[in-house]
Amino acid sequence: MARPLKRFVCQSCGAVTSKWSGRCESCGEWNTIVEEAAPAPGPAGGGLSRGGKGRRLEFAGLTGSTPQPPRYTSGIAEFDRVCGGGLVVGSALLIGGDPGIGKSTLLLQVAAALARQHTACAYISGEEALDQVRLRAERLGLHDAPVQLTAATSIRDIVATLERPDAPKVAVIDSIQTMWLDTVESTPGTVTQVRASAQALVELAKRRGIAVLLVGHVTKDGAIAGPRVLEHMVDTVLYFEGERGHQFRILRTVKNRFGPTDEIGVFEMSDRGLADVANPSALFLAERRGQVSGACVFAGIEGTRPVLVEIQALVAPSSFATPRHAVVGWDSNRLAMVLAVLEARCGVSIGANDVYLNVAGGLRIGEPAADLAVAAAVVSSLADEAVPPDMVVFGEIGLGGEVRPVGQREARLREATKLGFRTALVPRSQTGAGVPSRPAEGIVVDEIEHLADLVRRFQPADRPLKRSRRDGAPERRRD
Repeated sequence: MARPLKRFVCQSCGAVTSKWSGRCESCGEWNTIVEEAAPAPGPAGGGLSRGGKGRRLEFAGLTGSTPQPPRYTSGIAEFDRVCGGGLVVGSALLIGGDPGIGKSTLLLQVAAALARQHTACAYISGEEALDQVRLRAERLGLHDAPVQLTAATSIRDIVATLERPDAPKVAVIDSIQTMWLDTVESTPGTVTQVRASAQALVELAKRRGIAVLLVGHVTKDGAIAGPRVLEHMVDTVLYFEGERGHQFRILRTVKNRFGPTDEIGVFEMSDRGLADVANPSALFLAERRGQVSGACVFAGIEGTRPVLVEIQALVAPSSFATPRHAVVGWDSNRLAMVLAVLEARCGVSIGANDVYLNVAGGLRIGEPAADLAVAAAVVSSLADEAVPPDMVVFGEIGLGGEVRPVGQREARLREATKLGFRTALVPRSQTGAGVPSRPAEGIVVDEIEHLADLVRRFQPADRPLKRSRRDGAPERRRD
């Protein structure tokens, strides 16, 4: 009798090896390699069999009339926004996030909202019992919604149920890591099981026209657990972001085949579940206090929406030989670049001071347009001089100290004007070179070309401030 074939698969990256080892050679993770049964071998010789013939394919041109895909609109404005206008019929959506951040709560609210609009919805729980889901629905005030509820983990049973003619149009699977397929000889949650289970559900969604919503666990690094191919198989990938200490939750789109990417939806967590935030800029600036050094308002763009958020910086003398740079909500490498440009191109002596940077509200910023706002916050804290409370700042900084224009300038200024800001410190536009500052849409635009222009607004050019290396009192340089 032939011995069963075995293989060892890394649960972090999916790499396959012939023997077990404590550390994966592909991704470098420790204790992630698990023994699994190898798949059945294919035909001898590999490749295509000699007897079979393929079907000839017909090609079509790029031009033609393609109707917009039909969508299910839940009525939850922020969720519909990140999906591109609603759930597309026959699509697969994957949502990931930290434990307890609100993934199951949001999808239960979406299922209840669709069911109340006479769209048949099913909620299939693989982690919780039916009574637990019912208690959550009662706490959220959704117990009267006509949602079909069941608890199952077998993909074969789920597919057979959703293949019926009277099957629901929307199915929530919570979560994909708990599902298993009996044709795969491995435990639930492994790379092979997650890949096979997701493939079966995606094929079902395309074949039957069912919108499938999958909940995915995340690793300690914040990425969705399982093989990376899982994100390639689905049509839309959403990530839940937010700090435990804040009531705000940000739902971010990182992939969407039917809409824009990098779109965000902002929610507020309450005892009644997640509520839409119609004006996130006002919410992020609600706790803002004026006339505080080191605080600057940045006008950013998240997807198609302008968002204003406060950036806070603190420059303090370091008590260690190596100064510390701590960042929350921004790229630490980009902060190091901004600090280097300030020292090398503008003569700002940060020296051995610690630099702490925080994006208030729990939002994470990824666009380079925040460079100028970060530099303004750092210089303001170093000079102990507050940024004007009615000013917004945005612009990209180059390594030469030049301030470069950024996209969607008018949308940023309109959002700032709507919230009562009167001045804006922005890069000089390409078409407005040599034109003095002018009022635009109720806001005075102050254009600069170099980072040194920003530094001069906080300290005189003839007497620049320099913070001591060991004591916190600023001192003036002597000529």
